Amino acid sequence: MALTAVASFTAFTAVLAATATATTPAPATATTESNPLARLHSQRIHWRTCALGPDDETGRALDAAGADCAGITVPLDYSDPGGRTITVAISRLKATDTVHRVGPLLLNDGGPAGPSLHMPVTKSKVMGEVAGRYDLIGMDPRFVGRSTPLDCGWDLGSALVRSAGVDLTGYREEVAIARDLAERCERAHGDVLPYVTTRNTARDMDVIRAALGEDTLSYLGYSYGSYLGEVYTQLFPGRTDRVVLDSVNPPERYSHTLLRGAEAANEAALHAWAEWAAARHGTYGLGDTRGQVLATVEHILDAAAEKPLRIGDAYRLDEHVLPALFIGGLGSDLDERRADLAGTVRLLARAADRKPVEPTAALAGQLEFLLTGAGSAATSQMTAIICGDVADRRGVGSYWREVERSRERFPLAGPLANNITPCEFWDRPAEAPTVLDNDVPALLVAATGDPRTVYAGAEAMREKWPSSRLLTLKGARQHGLYGEYGNACVDGRVNAYLRTGRLPAHDLACAVQP
Repeated sequence: MALTAVASFTAFTAVLAATATATTPAPATATTESNPLARLHSQRIHWRTCALGPDDETGRALDAAGADCAGITVPLDYSDPGGRTITVAISRLKATDTVHRVGPLLLNDGGPAGPSLHMPVTKSKVMGEVAGRYDLIGMDPRFVGRSTPLDCGWDLGSALVRSAGVDLTGYREEVAIARDLAERCERAHGDVLPYVTTRNTARDMDVIRAALGEDTLSYLGYSYGSYLGEVYTQLFPGRTDRVVLDSVNPPERYSHTLLRGAEAANEAALHAWAEWAAARHGTYGLGDTRGQVLATVEHILDAAAEKPLRIGDAYRLDEHVLPALFIGGLGSDLDERRADLAGTVRLLARAADRKPVEPTAALAGQLEFLLTGAGSAATSQMTAIICGDVADRRGVGSYWREVERSRERFPLAGPLANNITPCEFWDRPAEAPTVLDNDVPALLVAATGDPRTVYAGAEAMREKWPSSRLLTLKGARQHGLYGEYGNACVDGRVNAYLRTGRLPAHDLACAVQP
């Protein structure tokens, strides 16, 4: 999807709402008339330590790595650069190999609304010695994480990953929820919602580039971050150096129905997981054939539709939220991730039999995010970005027709991927969606079985950019590869490009390691 794997559904519980240290714009100069952003392009960056306190794990990790943090002042509305401003939080791990220094490498972890301040620490590990050639720049996009915050005050975190349910009555409830969420966000933040967009985040990136005193940026973006990188290249041609787009998603596939088009990939991932779980029936007890495991899943879904599942004393899982737990667990075929899902399904199967169950700490965190106001900030930000980019009013009935068409072939993914979202009731975007008409040298990275941003999208992006090269991991059902999957071939190929700046002569393929 236009998103990172599980993070896009449930892993935003650590979002920090504190604003970053502000920068001080330098005095206006004579260039302001010819460049309305000159004052912001030349702002002085006040770097400082990153930790906001003893409980700030992200800040402490950045400080331990030798990174520093700051805030960059950017316009709320780029058509009024002298008007209201907001702050975008960034981090920096400076280059240590000054002889071979390339410049800044800006990092984005996807989402939308994925905080990325932490990434200089995590990505420096997979980059190895190559990391020393770059100033690694993490950025929390506007209104995300430590940047100027946004929270619509919702009482759930599942606004974009809800399933339509089994009948029209349930779907009508979904329509009412989507309408209510949109109206509440408009009341809370109607003054800024038109500016919570990917195009404005790309413009923020260019202010960061200029404030760093650089002519170009290198860029590494995952999932939705690939779309952000594409938008940047379109708005600022010639200002990129080395570009890596991992789990790439082309603009025409970026939609407010996040998983639309990925139903088949998710159902295939479910079947592959069921086969894996069947081979471990002695551990999880879900069935000793793929068919039996799938029957267990169907039993759980049917039970939740009849009556919400009771998980501990605090949580009730109904037919609208339960599918997100399954879909969220299918973003990777790594054994550890598959085992996490199997453990969750084992608990859900007991709950479906109306037996008392207590959630694991990890499951409790997911449920807290999906079902309560703990997920409000992150899902508000994600929804605001997507709706601000591509909201279009299709008509309430159109979603239900798509749900019904997809349900027979894709019983789990179809009703979720095609369900209505708050974007149906959002104001139309202030700008038209981005259309790419450039050709940027870039390394595109994709897995053939990616259940979020499907492989066909990577192929389409390769065709759109003939100067790019496609690095394919064959046979993997994985979203997010470089430094995420542990494939030495993929990691080595990406590092070679980041080291030399030379794309391979032709497209490349890697194989899944045993």
